[in-house]
Order: sequence, then structure tokens, then C-alpha cells
Amino acid sequence: MAKDKTVYTCTECGGSSPKWQGKCPSCGAWNSLIESVAEAPSGTRNRFASLAPPSEVAVLADIEAADIARTPTGIDELDRVLGGGIVEGGVILIGGDPGIGKSTLLLQALDGLERAGVRTLYVTGEESGAQVALRSRRLGMDRSQVKVLAEIQLEKIQSTIAAQQPAVAVIDSIQTVYSDQLTSAPGSVAQVRECAAHLTRAAKSGGTTIVLVGHVTKEGALAGPRVLEHMVDTVLYFEGDTHSSFRLVRAIKNRFGAVNEIGVFAMTEKGLKGVANPSAIFLSQHREPVPGSCVMVTLEGTRPLLVEIQALVDSGGPSPRRLSVGLDRDRLAMLLAVLHRHAGVACMDQDVFVNAVGGVRISEPAADLAVMLAITSSLRGRALPKGFIAFGEVGLAGEVRPAPRGQERLREAAKLGFSMAIVPKANAPKPGKGANRDFEGMTIHPVERIEEALEVVRGLA
Repeated sequence: MAKDKTVYTCTECGGSSPKWQGKCPSCGAWNSLIESVAEAPSGTRNRFASLAPPSEVAVLADIEAADIARTPTGIDELDRVLGGGIVEGGVILIGGDPGIGKSTLLLQALDGLERAGVRTLYVTGEESGAQVALRSRRLGMDRSQVKVLAEIQLEKIQSTIAAQQPAVAVIDSIQTVYSDQLTSAPGSVAQVRECAAHLTRAAKSGGTTIVLVGHVTKEGALAGPRVLEHMVDTVLYFEGDTHSSFRLVRAIKNRFGAVNEIGVFAMTEKGLKGVANPSAIFLSQHREPVPGSCVMVTLEGTRPLLVEIQALVDSGGPSPRRLSVGLDRDRLAMLLAVLHRHAGVACMDQDVFVNAVGGVRISEPAADLAVMLAITSSLRGRALPKGFIAFGEVGLAGEVRPAPRGQERLREAAKLGFSMAIVPKANAPKPGKGANRDFEGMTIHPVERIEEALEVVRGLA
């Protein structure tokens, strides 16, 4: 097979050059030339073949929509993030910090699939076959039948996939794979883009589900071109502190399931195990209520989670500090201003520290009410009642706005034994609908403004 000619294309004007130059000969832009493969001339094979055979134009309403068949991996938490299991011909990209457990989780998933009769292939570009076998024995998979290929050349990987025809193939990692069609080193922008495009076409045309393991940068983003995330069907991020035993797998993009769905795992000697009750991770175990602590119910995808918000207010100097971990720092400054203006709680000369327990990151504004109550509790030195929760968005005018799916949040809290709640008025259960049976034993205080919430807390103390 003849090797395609490599050219250098300008990202600014689209012009090309037969060799790399610091300055584009067409438009004069600096450092804009990137390596690519010249398109084959007419009449020869086409590198950019369509992902699916051509079809006739059809009216959307006339197209028959069939449910997507899914294959469970045998790991419930991973299946939850994927939307119920893997999809035939899907392409999944998973990234995370080094040592977080990406290879461990995927090896466990492949072993479970192989035991269920699904053909699998594990392509490793960072370890030898002996190292993968050693890890499998450490995880208790002594008799695993997963097929392993230690290879980084794209063409050999493609031929192996075509010969073995696995239902699921893992490429660990995409940054180590290179194509002979390009002269740049593995991990470069051109190599990552080209190899991912070829593997994606192989998945769509052959029906093999391909899982790509991606490296991350120092900032935590996936390394390589952003087009890599656009190419694939699902993007998963592995989160968590390597010094902690708990890990989170979060779906950032999913064409076959809910976005922002999370799976919670615990790292053990036998690998990663799913956590059945993840709310227990994010709740500190206090014998008695302590000042500065408030529990809220947040939504991660379709799952309601109870998370403890802790606040510490202490006397500061001429420039008081505002620090938040797991919450938006700029939003914290806004909430402090609302507290001062509408509730008369002044913290301008105080250091304010806010933390979401367990390392979880909360991006939704439904945490506003819990944050403000925790700050007020710490400032006044009065603990909130035992079994107390709160959630709701707080606006600049001091109003408490409803949170999405408030009934589900309350049901989760009631199921875990919480007995008191301050919620937005729009999220309170409506009388006379028979739904109050789900909240028996729970006293719910609906509020419309932040002043009302603080008054309710004073009455409960």
C-alpha cells in the first residue's frame, strides 16, 4: 500500500506547504502550520470515507426510531454513567489523572464482559502484556480470558480488530498510538486527531465499541485537540483525590444517556467497587450538630445526592479572605453581599471558608440556601437542628427560587431519615394530591425569601 503524502496545512487560511515552516507562505501567519495527510486523488481509495453507507433523503417523521440495544458491563455504577451499558459501534473517551484507576476499571469491565460471552480486546500502548497480566492477578482475575495486544501502530491495531472482530476494544491510550501516514511523534495534535478519526470510522463501520483512554493536562482537561471530544459519542472524566479511596466517574457528553450522570467507586485491594449509597461519603459523621454545617440535596445527572456544606467564619484582617472548595468562588462573594443587604448578616470583616465535604464539586445554584445558612450558623455559633436539610437558589433581590426536581430531592432526604427541611415554596409538596405519604415524618418549611429562611432557623434553634 502506497504511503500517502504528508503536507502542512495552515489553520488560518487553509493554505498548504510541502514542509513545515514557522511562517505560512500564503497568509504570513506564524506557527499556524500543522501536519496532515493529503487527500487521495480522484479514482483512488478515499481516506475520508463516510461513516455510514449513503441513503436517500427522508422525512424525519417517516423514519422508524428503534431503541438502542445496550450491553451491561457488569459494573452497575459504570453502566449508570453510560446510560445503561455500552452501545454497539459507540466510541467512548475516558480521561483522568495518572493513577486514578482508568486502566483498572476498564480491565475489570472487559473481564466481566468476557465472562458474559462478549468478545473483548485490550490494546495497551503503555504497558507490556506481562504487566497487564500482573495487574489482573492482583485484582483477582487469575483466569481472565480477555485478549491483550501490546501495540502502538494504528495500522496493526486496525488489522487486529478486523481479524479478531471483538465487540468491545479498549485503546490504552490514544496518545501512544501513531500512524505511519504521519511523520510527527505519538501524542502530537496531528497523530491524536488522525488516529482517533480512523478508530471512530472502524467502530461505526464494523460495529465494535471502542473505548479510548485519554491523558489529561495539568489543568485537568483532556490532552490533544478539542475535536477529539466532538468525534466520540461519550466523554467520561475520572475524578477524585489519589490519596482518597473514593473515585467519581462523570459523563460530560453522552449521546446515549444523561449528561452529568456520575458513578461512585471505592478503590480496594481487588480493584474498584461500586458504592451503593454514595450519600454516606459526602456526609460527615457528627455525634451532635456543630455550627457551620448544613446538609443539602444536589442532583448529579438523574441521581439525588446528600452533601454536607461546611462553613467557617473567623475574624479577618484588613483584607478578609473568601475561599471555597467544591463551590463557585465568585458565587460565594455574591451570596455574602445578599446576606448583608437583605438579611442584615454582615461578614465584611470576616474570613469566610466554605467546603463541600467528600471532594464533590457542586455547580448548580441550588446550593445557595445551604451555603448561606451554614455561613450564618458559623458566624453566630449556633448549630442547625439534627436531621436538617436545605436547598434552593437565592437571587440578588433576596428571593429563594425553586430548584429542579425538588420532590425527588425531598424523597431522597426522607428516605435517609432527615426530618426537617427548608425549601423554596414552589418545591413544597402540594396538599391534597396524596404525594405527602413520601414525606411522612418530615417537617417541611416553604420559604420565599432569605429573611424567612433565617427566621425559621431561629425558631428551630
